Amino acid sequence: MVGLNLTLMGAEVLGPEGLAPRPVSMAEGVITQDQGPRCIDLSGYIILPGLVDFHGDGFERHVAPRRGAVVDPREGIRPIEAELAANGITTAMLAQFYSWEGGMRGPDFAAAMARALQDAQGLICDLRLQLRVEMNMVDHYAAILDLVRDHQIACVVFNDHLPHEALAAGKRPPRLTGQALKAGRSPEAHLAFLHSLHDRKPEVMPALRDLAGQLSELGVVMGSHDDATPATHAQFSEIGVSLAEFPETVEAAKAARAEGHGVVMGAPNVLRGGSHAGKVSARLLVEAGLVDALASDYHYPALLRAALTLWQGGMGLTEAWALVSSGPARLLGLEDRGVIATAKRADFVILDAKSHAVAATIAGGQIAYARGDIVQRLLS
Repeated sequence: MVGLNLTLMGAEVLGPEGLAPRPVSMAEGVITQDQGPRCIDLSGYIILPGLVDFHGDGFERHVAPRRGAVVDPREGIRPIEAELAANGITTAMLAQFYSWEGGMRGPDFAAAMARALQDAQGLICDLRLQLRVEMNMVDHYAAILDLVRDHQIACVVFNDHLPHEALAAGKRPPRLTGQALKAGRSPEAHLAFLHSLHDRKPEVMPALRDLAGQLSELGVVMGSHDDATPATHAQFSEIGVSLAEFPETVEAAKAARAEGHGVVMGAPNVLRGGSHAGKVSARLLVEAGLVDALASDYHYPALLRAALTLWQGGMGLTEAWALVSSGPARLLGLEDRGVIATAKRADFVILDAKSHAVAATIAGGQIAYARGDIVQRLLS
């Protein structure tokens, strides 16, 4: 593996006991014990493990900023990486819908994104696809399994965003016309399609159990999304799901933890002090010790800011940073990253000690982002 062969000196480095001055050496993309042939003075900076983003859909603006503006999502992969690196994210799960909503959330676009990531060359940050499967699309389960297998997708989350209440009541769901346009259907045809999915609801869990079993055999990490009650999560637990992404209530989060499952919450929720949709506060769950990982959700800068906000609010930096580094890495089965330790990947975010602004991001021992004074130090 190509990478820097040097030692960073003079910085405060995050370890199990918090920040402390110590050298950090790297070679061939991993952290080493031996001092490198070059020593770089990073006094005035803080070195922390690179951020691991469990779930982020902020990439959408790069691959389709407006309807029809980008035909090939490969054009947006490098801009996505650049934004991730500027925010200290060294490993990112791009949360791609496989949904009845159509457009960039439809099956065709999901397949195009999978191909784009697989074809991407020369990336420094580790970009992977998380597939967000709308579980009512039972007729697509075989195609979903093929997509996962063909593109080595390692994380699948099950959603149900179908407006069941409106459909059951014979009402016109909100945003129907916009969704229909994205899906390339007339509003009438789209409404009929939604009703056909809703009417097959009794088939979903038995079919999903079969799909989950096959995904499990492939070693895929599976999660449920927006669990509102313990009973909801119990349904998913029975089919082999091992984590709850964005549970909506304290009770649902506690139920997931009781099963030994991981809990992922949104970093923007932490910054807002509550959910924009009126659901449970992520900060409340963090304070209760019910959260294993935070995710950028729809805003990449939120991941770093949430960890710093929790630290500034009285939480230990080691504990706060684990929510955005070792915690998500563990849930994803990525044991080679998330902490600064010998033989782990050389993934770092380097912050200005005073402003806490990102000065540089190193992924796999390579510079993914750098600005200002630190550039001169690295080049000297």
